Amino acid sequence: MQPRRQHLIDTAYRLFNEHGYHATGIDRILAESGVSKATLYKYFRSKEALILAVLQQRHREVIDLIRRFVNDAQDNNTNPTLAIFDALDTWFKSDGFFGCNFINASAEYAQCDDPIHQFAADHKAAIRQLVSESLITKHRQQLTLEIAILIDGAIALAHTSGERDAALIARRVAARILDQESIE
Repeated sequence: MQPRRQHLIDTAYRLFNEHGYHATGIDRILAESGVSKATLYKYFRSKEALILAVLQQRHREVIDLIRRFVNDAQDNNTNPTLAIFDALDTWFKSDGFFGCNFINASAEYAQCDDPIHQFAADHKAAIRQLVSESLITKHRQQLTLEIAILIDGAIALAHTSGERDAALIARRVAARILDQESIE
């Protein structure tokens, strides 16, 4: 990837996390990045295109993090679904935790047909798919939704209240749900 394009994405990512998507203007991104307006528009036709590039990068990072934890759990014969919460715990306790970029983007771009909102929805669907793939049960569809609710609830709790152990709390609830499922 071109260094200036990546620098714009990284700068925008930081500013969007700190101030929100609508509150962060192009002029601020340009001032913070030291990149000219012509260079920005060489890579991104609009602010929305830059937002989508930020979300695409973040999507890859989140999916990679979760997959790494799930794969490690499978390699160690531990529950891969619960490993998702271990990934969240690592994220929540990092300096890079500012809540969920996708929840925030879908709130600021609330129209369901908006490309930013749609990308956020697609990201959440990809997370549900990872959850579904990690489950070994006959009630996969219902459990996927329950686990997805725990994931987003943990993210919201960690972000809004600063409860950095939210992923571990949600993990305990998920373990109880999964234990109950194995009994039935």
